[in-house]
This record gives sequence, structure tokens and C-alpha cells, in this order.
Amino acid sequence: MRPNLLNPLFTPVSSLEGVGPKIEKAMTRLLRGSEQATPAILRDLIFHLPHSVIDRRRQPGIARSPEGVIVTLKVSVDRHQVPPKGNRRVPYRVHVHDETGEMALVFFHGHTDYLAKALPVGETRYVSGRVEWFNGQPNMVHPDHIVDEAGFADLPLVEPVYPNTGGLAQKTLQKSVRTAIARLPDLPEWLDATLVKRQNWPPFNEALKRVHAPRDAVDLDPRAPHRLRLAHDEFMAGQLALALTREKMRRTGGVARKAAGKLATALLAAFPWPLTASQQQAITEIRADLARPERMLRLLQGDVGSGKTIVALLAAADVIEAGSQAAIMAPTEILARQHYDNIAKLGNAAGIRTAILTGREKGKRREEILAALADGEIDLLIGTHALFQGPVVFRDLGLAVVDEQHRFGVHQRLALSDKAPSSDILVMTATPIPRTLVMTWYGDMAVSKLTEKPAGRKPIATSALPLERLNDLVSRMERAVSEGQKIYWICPLVEESDEVEATSAEERHASLAGRFGSKVGLVHGRMSASEKDAAMEAFQRGETRILVATTVVEVGVDVPDATIMVIEHAERFGLAQLHQLRGRVGRSDRDSHCILLYKAPLGEIANARLAILRETNDGFRIAEEDLRLRGEGEVLGTRQSGAPGFNLASAELHGDMLELARNSAKHVMATNASLEGEQGEALRVLLYLFGQDEAVRLIRSG
Repeated sequence: MRPNLLNPLFTPVSSLEGVGPKIEKAMTRLLRGSEQATPAILRDLIFHLPHSVIDRRRQPGIARSPEGVIVTLKVSVDRHQVPPKGNRRVPYRVHVHDETGEMALVFFHGHTDYLAKALPVGETRYVSGRVEWFNGQPNMVHPDHIVDEAGFADLPLVEPVYPNTGGLAQKTLQKSVRTAIARLPDLPEWLDATLVKRQNWPPFNEALKRVHAPRDAVDLDPRAPHRLRLAHDEFMAGQLALALTREKMRRTGGVARKAAGKLATALLAAFPWPLTASQQQAITEIRADLARPERMLRLLQGDVGSGKTIVALLAAADVIEAGSQAAIMAPTEILARQHYDNIAKLGNAAGIRTAILTGREKGKRREEILAALADGEIDLLIGTHALFQGPVVFRDLGLAVVDEQHRFGVHQRLALSDKAPSSDILVMTATPIPRTLVMTWYGDMAVSKLTEKPAGRKPIATSALPLERLNDLVSRMERAVSEGQKIYWICPLVEESDEVEATSAEERHASLAGRFGSKVGLVHGRMSASEKDAAMEAFQRGETRILVATTVVEVGVDVPDATIMVIEHAERFGLAQLHQLRGRVGRSDRDSHCILLYKAPLGEIANARLAILRETNDGFRIAEEDLRLRGEGEVLGTRQSGAPGFNLASAELHGDMLELARNSAKHVMATNASLEGEQGEALRVLLYLFGQDEAVRLIRSG
């Protein structure tokens, strides 16, 4: 149960005065990333931090007001200039003066009654807004504030400015945040007193109020003590949740799985490449985990094409040899089928009984697979993440391999854990993740890294080309196709859009088909699974030589003889995504090329992004640069993916706070893992406040 103390913060924003259905939708879009998300609550508002301030303390007088700068002026109202009736294009002007000069306040579509009341002739008023000069005359268009002497005493002279979205006025947002902050309950202190004293931190409530009522821009500095306190506590809630997950998995106990290595040896005999040193190291680490009676929870990080699948398969072989079953779960059906195609051949050579289960296996076929799985007649099941949801029952699942999954949060770990209480878990990711983000999302996991490419792979030559030179590129492609090469051509959109200036996959397919005829295939996310498969198979078999696609081919799709990757509108993609796409080529011993087509002129960040890609093929360096250029909210699309995005903390600015939070969580686990007593209650408040409720469920389940 959520502590009653927090209930005020979990009420919907629609409970606030002035927040109707339309504004609630806009707030949900802003605070939760989508209008379709669960409606925003007051907690979301207080965690929505301002990015800058408006300083209204500048009061220079009318004549001394700089162009385009926000000022606050004490003025006398001289006269109202009402626009002619029926002519809405002429603005309503109110002429005012002070001892330095005269000025017009300008209102488009101004309401006469309101303005007559707000600015009575002969009275003194304070107006605040941006001054613009036309032909030597100052104007203030739609002042932000118009107040009398009494109102001026309450006017916030330093005003926070919040990140915003369409359909939501900044004033409405500010007012809603103020109301939410006023309802902030008196929260207990969950941190160790010595840590708070050593860091010179204020209480959490005070720190939050300080950011929302800044006295100047310095109060928003990410390195200010009150900001560091907020960042630490957000990180700590996550680290404590991960530690409790790890503890629960350790407590439920694993099985020591030892194998003589016969199946693994048979697999390697059928595998055409020698293993790299880091593949061998990863297998050694995984085998050591499997041999212990605790459950394995390990992250296998490897760059595109570094050979993670064979490592996972060798781990599965050991578990199968020890008498259990294994499952490999991919994020998409295309990937699951591809895994199956590659693995089934090797598995057959070693006598491993392999099956696939996706949404496409229906009716009798599905029932047969489920029955064989429950009877233990299937050793290795490959499918999508639906494998650990619904009616799939294993006789004895010993190893779950979760492939390419940033959605593998605490919820999913627990769902998988409930499905197979003693199974070992291996999470594979082909997106190299910066170290701070690994600690943040996978802090409860041991990490193995694959740092080399398999033998015989050559670096991919990368070049950037402006879209004006498209015809030159297509001519070069004609030569490549006549030599029997295969080409990917990636577009950012499926179909034409009025809102985005970019060529769609459908348009590009049509234009290339005009030159290359039936040699051009098309694959995108709106096609049915069977259409996508048919297009991929035609490309793999060489019936088509050019595959026009959206980013559905980003992850894992394997066509070893594809040697050219064209990415159109490369400036629209993130660094990690460009690197992933580039990794679809360079999978053989032939020279491979990646051409980044861009629309000139390039912005500063887009330019830096393309320059890094031309410089290096090292995914781990690229991931760190991506974090530096974009911030962690964007690096892996956390809002969309379900990975924890941060509100109060920033992975790139608060890395030291993450270390400190991790130590704070370790201290709690060492001294009060069941969160008992006064401090335990306070820590439960922390976990609920930051949406880590599952962690509290773990303590309960003992």
C-alpha cells in the first residue's frame, strides 16, 4: 500500500483549478511523453523542473529599455486608442509614460472592457514584458503582467520557465506547479544524517521548493547543493529498487548447472569462425555464474556484429546439457525468425531440439509446440518477449536470454522471475550503453563486454554526401549492382508527410525502381509480418539487390553479403541509431561502405554526429559521444522504451551522484534490507515517490 502521506501527490492534474480535459491531455503529453499515457498526476508536475528564469528585476525606465529584453516598468496610463469597428487587423493601443519617455502597449484582438478595467486612464500601473523598438518608438506587445501597487508586491520578479508543449500556456503550467508544490506533504528524511551533513544538503522538500521558486538563475545550476540532493535521491530510488530485485532473485535461489561441455564442443565444431578473446572471456564468466547455486543476472554488451548470439547459444548448450531448457527472446518477429534460422542449423548439428513460437504459430501447430515444451521435448525455444507472458509453460526453464531489450526494466525482470523462479537470466544488448546508463538501468547485473569484431571483418568506410549529389550516388550504385553487390537504402519515413521534409521509403522505392526495376525491394513497419519476411528473403537470396527500408532493419538483421548502406537524411537519426544501421553491412571479408546522405546546411550537433561516425567504428566511444551530445533522455529513447528516464537527475551531469547513490543503496542493503523501523518507512516513501513500487512488493514477498 502506498503511504497515505503521499496521496495528495498521486491525485490527477485534472483536480487542479483551471485544468479541464484539454489541458490535462496537454499536460499528460508533456509530462508522460504521450496523450495516450495514464493521465498525469501532481507528482509529475513537481518533478518537472524549470530550465531557465525570467528576471523581472530590471526596471530601467521606458527610454532606457533595451531592444528585445524583458523589463518591468512603472507607468502612468494616458489614453486608449481603440481600433476602428470591424477592422480586427488593427491592434488596440494603450499609450503610457514615465519620467523617461512614452510608450505604447499593444494588444491584438484586445477586449475593450478588460483593458479599460486593467489600465484605467490616469492611474499608475506596473507592466512587465519584452520591449521592441520601431522607428525610434518603444512598444510592449501583450505585456506578461499588468498589476497595480498591491499586485506588484506579489509579482514574482524572478519567474521559473518550464519546458512546455503546444496547447498549454506557460502561465497555466506555472500556476499548476505552484499549486502542486503547495500540496507537497512534509516528507520524512530517508538519507543517513552524516551524508546530508557532509554534503551540506537541505531536506528534500526544501531542495524541491528552491528549484521551483528560484531567486536567480544560479538556483537552477545542476551543480548547486539542492540540485545535487534531488539528483542523488532520484538515482538512489532506482539503485535501491535494483538492489532489492537482485536480493529477491538471490533469495529465491538458483540451481548450480554444471556441464561437461559436450554440446558446446559440438556447436563450436559446426560454427565457421574461431571465437574472439572477449567471446571466450564472456563464456568463462557465464559458466562460472551457471555453476553457482545463485541465479545468474548478467548483461552481455557487444557492439554490432561482435558475436553475442554464439555466446548465448553456448550458455544455452551448457544449461540443456545439465538437464534444463533455454529460451531466447527477441524484440521483433523478424529478429526471432532470423535467430531461429541461424540457431536451428547449429542446434541440429549438436542435437539440440529447437522450436520457434511467435504470433504466427496458431491453432494446432501452437498447441503442439506448447505441449512439447511442457513435456520437455523442446530444449531451446525462440520467440518474442510474449514468451514470458500468457500461457507458455516450460517443464524446467533454466536459462532465459533476453535479446536487444531496453524495455527489460524491473517489471519485466519480475514477470520473468515469476515464470521461472530459479532460471538464470542473460540480457544481450547490441547498443553499447555509456557506463553511467549501464549502472542506472542494469545496476543489479554483472556485465560482460565483447570488444572485438570476429576475425576477417573489415572496418566500414564511412562518408557523408549532400543530397544534391544523389544522382552521382545512384550512378555509382548501378556499377555496384552490376558487380553483384547488395545495398540497403534507409529512409526516416514510411510514407510522404506534410509535416516533415524528408523522402519516404515508398517514394524512394518508386524512384529507384524507375532505374533498377524489379531489383529493388521495400520493407517497413506498416507491412504485415509475411510481407516483411518475403521482402527480406528476396534480398537474402539475391532476387532483389537494393532493399529500401525504414529502421525496421536497424537491429540484428543479417545479410552477410550486403556491402553498401545508404542512410538518407542521416541528420534526422541519433548517433547510436546510425551506428546500428551501419552495422548491417561489413559482416563479411569484403570491403563495405556506409554513405550518410544529408540535407545541407547541417546544424552544429548533426555535423558533430556525422563527423564522429566518419572517425570511428567503436560503438562504445560512439555511445559516450551520443550521451554528451544529446543527454540520456534521448540516447535510447527512454520515454518510448520504458527505460527509466530522469526528471531530477541527469546521467551526463550527475555521474558522481550516481556513484554516491549506489553506495547509499548498498549501505541500506547491508544494514536494513527489509526496510524496517523509522528509516525503513522513510525509504519506502522514497520508493513510492519515484514510482519504484515493485521494489516494495519484493520486500513483502520475503
